[in-house]
Amino acid sequence: MDDLFSWLHIDVTRLRDVFVYDPHSPMIFSSGIFLWLFAAFIVVYLLLQRRTTARLMFVTLFSYYFYYKSSGTYFFLLAVVTVSDFLLALLMDRTVTRWKRKLWVVVSLCVNLGLLCYFKYTNFLLECWASLTGGTFSMLDIFLPVGISFFTFQSLSYTIDVYRREIKPLTNLLDYAFYVSFFPQLVAGPIVRARDFIPQIRRPLFVSNEMLGRGIFLIVSGLFKKAVISDYISVNFVERIFDNPTLYSGVENLMGVYGYALQIYCDFSGYSDMAIGIALLLGFHFNINFDSPYKSASVTEFWRRWHISLSSWLRDYLYISLGGNRKGKVRQYVNLIITMFLGGLWHGASWNFVLWGVLHGVALAVHKFWMSLTGRKKGEQSHGIRRFFGVVVTFHFVCFCWIFFRNADFATSVDMLRQIFTVFRPQLLPQLLAGYWEVFALMGLGYVLHFLPDSWERACTKTVIRLPLLGKAVLMIALIYLVIQMKSSDIQPFIYFQF
Repeated sequence: MDDLFSWLHIDVTRLRDVFVYDPHSPMIFSSGIFLWLFAAFIVVYLLLQRRTTARLMFVTLFSYYFYYKSSGTYFFLLAVVTVSDFLLALLMDRTVTRWKRKLWVVVSLCVNLGLLCYFKYTNFLLECWASLTGGTFSMLDIFLPVGISFFTFQSLSYTIDVYRREIKPLTNLLDYAFYVSFFPQLVAGPIVRARDFIPQIRRPLFVSNEMLGRGIFLIVSGLFKKAVISDYISVNFVERIFDNPTLYSGVENLMGVYGYALQIYCDFSGYSDMAIGIALLLGFHFNINFDSPYKSASVTEFWRRWHISLSSWLRDYLYISLGGNRKGKVRQYVNLIITMFLGGLWHGASWNFVLWGVLHGVALAVHKFWMSLTGRKKGEQSHGIRRFFGVVVTFHFVCFCWIFFRNADFATSVDMLRQIFTVFRPQLLPQLLAGYWEVFALMGLGYVLHFLPDSWERACTKTVIRLPLLGKAVLMIALIYLVIQMKSSDIQPFIYFQF
């Protein structure tokens, strides 16, 4: 009898864990609970294939549940943003007077940016004010809801596009709630534009063999990048270096920086791949969010390849609104720096993110100036040895900036740079490689896969598409088994959850 009660208690506990938010174990794509829930979700989703409204309602409810499991009771913020922007867009569309339309879009900006500023920047602003006035500052206990930067920007793009009359507003609240809360991209992007996604909402559900194969390939590759490469090199090497850079030589610090460059790429692009792949399995298309960014031969090219949904959002709704390149060269350079300054601040309420953004902004301005000085056309790419050196220089500039992005304070970044430039000790490299050979093997594999020609990726995708359904299932099971064998004891949240 005691064994029966113990079994029932364990079963009830497991059932409770499925429905109750655990701040120490948020739901992410690479967690076991999500994989099981998603299998059950797909069954219901297919049963509702011909009942569009019921299917949209089901996905929306699951999305809110997913967000609750990621961020707790703060899912109500998602509802606030959804309802307010839905109504404001309708008011804008029905208003003829220009100043009233502008008023409604300003209200939308205040709602979205107001929520973002309160939850993300209150402590930062109070700390800055205290330092300026010589006062004291006590950190307020304000929880940062997961993904608030993503869904506020996504909803803002909708109201701004309605204001500009580039799209017509939705008249069905369910459709808009589905768009804002769609769980594959809800908590860490990509930021999906309304003009791209809304036309797909009411289309008949259709998943072609190509969509199924490409979706599975993206999920498999994303899971491999996140749970195998990123998590392993992070826990077993990168975190140790960045936590105490002065305890390690310059060569170890440099390898730590190279490791973090790969870690953040595999982590974030892995999430984006899985989001795009899951959306494909559900019959929806997202635009690509990463395009082998470390292959870039300039900072400008890097931002065309890195976090494309954010960089294009900043370009269309901030850079162009500031005047873009329409008001002279000097103004263009200033606009680039302001845009990247705010882009850095978007990533986090800290001066290290601001510095990271400013560094990229200055680099973009310098590159634009160089392009105009040498007479090179926009989008023109270098080739051969010139491109090789461009890739090397750009990669190391990006790595230099990652130092400030990753460290919590400026002093630690300076310590790391001091170790690299004054205590390098290259003779320790063989010993380092021998001691961390598993880490460096994965790092080598990650960089090799990253720099492979695009044609190789397309060939792999076609191979997965041609596999029979059983072959696709075996591929998924094999990767899940590999993840289970290599994962650390704790779930490693996606880096961009904090933004």
